Amino acid sequence: MSRKFKSDILLLCITIVWGSTFILMKNVLDSMSTFQFLSLRFITATIVLLLIFHKRIKFLNLEIIKYGCLIGLMLSGSLVFQVLGLNFTTASNSSFITSLNVLMVPIFLAIFFKRKTSLSSVIGVILAFLGMFFLSGGLNFKFTFGEFLTLLCAICVAFQIIFIDRFVKNQDPILIGIVQIAFSSIICSIIWIFTGSKHIIFSYNIFITLFVTGVLGTALAFTGQTFVQKFTSPTHTALIFTLEPVFGLLFALIIPGSNGTVEILTFSKVIGCSLILVGTIISELNLIKLSK
Repeated sequence: MSRKFKSDILLLCITIVWGSTFILMKNVLDSMSTFQFLSLRFITATIVLLLIFHKRIKFLNLEIIKYGCLIGLMLSGSLVFQVLGLNFTTASNSSFITSLNVLMVPIFLAIFFKRKTSLSSVIGVILAFLGMFFLSGGLNFKFTFGEFLTLLCAICVAFQIIFIDRFVKNQDPILIGIVQIAFSSIICSIIWIFTGSKHIIFSYNIFITLFVTGVLGTALAFTGQTFVQKFTSPTHTALIFTLEPVFGLLFALIIPGSNGTVEILTFSKVIGCSLILVGTIISELNLIKLSK
């Protein structure tokens, strides 16, 4: 297997893990605030990474810290803007607008970095975007403050993917990933302090969720992303990440929510998942070579 194909497989595994966290996070947010959860999630991830890669810390330099903090700013910014936006808009609007990052990545690359995108990726992006439209239930055509905040979230996601591609070429991606997550934990903890907190009653469910989201979904996933993006394109990464809500739906069909019920599969969601899957597959193909 080529390095690019191995990278795609690892990105797909990361996406599956992220998809599994939706229902887990939803089930614990009754016991703690959003920013309490985000802070504990990133703190857990930072501790795990420091335990695993503590010998690399001595190789930290100013460039890695600068790049890691910038990527971490985009990562934490995407989470903060999405959470704040959900206070003023619907979950379907938030999901759809956040998915705009798959369009923004190739556009920003062309505008700011003069990089062209292959025909296969363009068609894949369009199909994936249409799939997100159906999967999220479409968009209520009004642009409120909530939609604006969510649009900022999508911009942050796009630049996080692009910055990783730009900065990991000549630096240790593991160290950049550690700094990214540590910086995100600081930002989320500061917001937790300023927004107040409620008493957390830790339970088995919370510990399991923090393990899955903190260790697997953050420490290994985000650090793994910074590593494998050395071998694939930002547009391709964004396309694979559109599979996250597809896996989120699959897990929601299996794992009951806090009310004891599972997600209901609708025709619109089937169409949406199918378009995203087809778009991702097409992006792997060289259409010009195949046509010849």
